[in-house]
Amino acid sequence: MELSRVQAVLLDMDGTLVDSDAAVERAWLTWASEYRVNMGSAPLIAHGMPALNNVRRLRPDLSETEAAAAAQRQLELQYEDVADVTAAPGAAELLGELDRLGLPWAVVTSADPPLARTRLAAAGIRPALLVTIDDVRAGKPDPEGYLLAARKLGADPRRCLVVEDAAAGVAAGRAAGAVVAGLRGVDADIQIADLHQLTELLDQAENPRT
Repeated sequence: MELSRVQAVLLDMDGTLVDSDAAVERAWLTWASEYRVNMGSAPLIAHGMPALNNVRRLRPDLSETEAAAAAQRQLELQYEDVADVTAAPGAAELLGELDRLGLPWAVVTSADPPLARTRLAAAGIRPALLVTIDDVRAGKPDPEGYLLAARKLGADPRRCLVVEDAAAGVAAGRAAGAVVAGLRGVDADIQIADLHQLTELLDQAENPRT
């Protein structure tokens, strides 16, 4: 799909629109210590997945009730830790370009509403549409979140551009039928170094060089 045919842009939050890496790592390290996770058994953070999925991956021995409580504890560790949470480089320029082009956009995140709103506020970002883990039955890599966002924006999922930094999110975007732009070297339909580059690509799509 040519970027000139994009009807809407759907953006992941952590690692894509918001730089929260340090806060995420601190929370998971604290949680892993509290829950006695064997740090060498598996990667501590599986980016782009809901907290509950990560808990189940790291502590498969926990019951459903215990896993839910552990996931809630993990989220609570992050709610107030926003000291160094900022907008990702190029985020303001990209959102300004989308507004200039008249392209609707949404944030689709695996975070719950309190965490999503806290981080977006810390980054100075106010999406007109926010889809969180509470809005869907299944989180990424399931496409439900992206399909829901496209529907609420009145856009064809096949003409949406998803922006992601994690394999689970890329899988979700592709399963929704969207074209996916990938950050941080993640395999995607369009490789971008940062959001500045995506802004340039959208501008070029509207004003092709002759």
